[in-house]
Amino acid sequence: MTTHTTNYFNTFIEVAEDCPLSEAEIPPLKGNDKTVANLQYEMLISHPYQYTSDDVLFSIYASRNKLDATQAERLRYFSKGQACFRSSPLCKRYGWGIHCNEDGKMALFAMETPEYQQLAEDKHLKHVKALRTKKR
Repeated sequence: MTTHTTNYFNTFIEVAEDCPLSEAEIPPLKGNDKTVANLQYEMLISHPYQYTSDDVLFSIYASRNKLDATQAERLRYFSKGQACFRSSPLCKRYGWGIHCNEDGKMALFAMETPEYQQLAEDKHLKHVKALRTKKR
């Protein structure tokens, strides 16, 4: 079975060009339910450089679908291509950049911070923009 990955290495995912904010915000709850953006934010903000994109996406998928997070389930999940973090609402809508280190582990950076600016100007990193929300 072929497996796909969403992991980036030595990469900075910048906020989408059409992000409506000038400062990052914590994704709001929808009623009492946590959204995918809430779950991604909680995992990454409290555990910087602990998880890869694959770790976060599969963990949330397994949790929301009440699956055991076994290696077999993970292989089944990644047997089909999955959307990467460039399509995450954190980067598209809520103003968070994501740095992926040499091991593919991720950390969040608010778009208004000096750390974000430093990463955005780092010539040693690959730079990609989050996907736009609206088509041109």
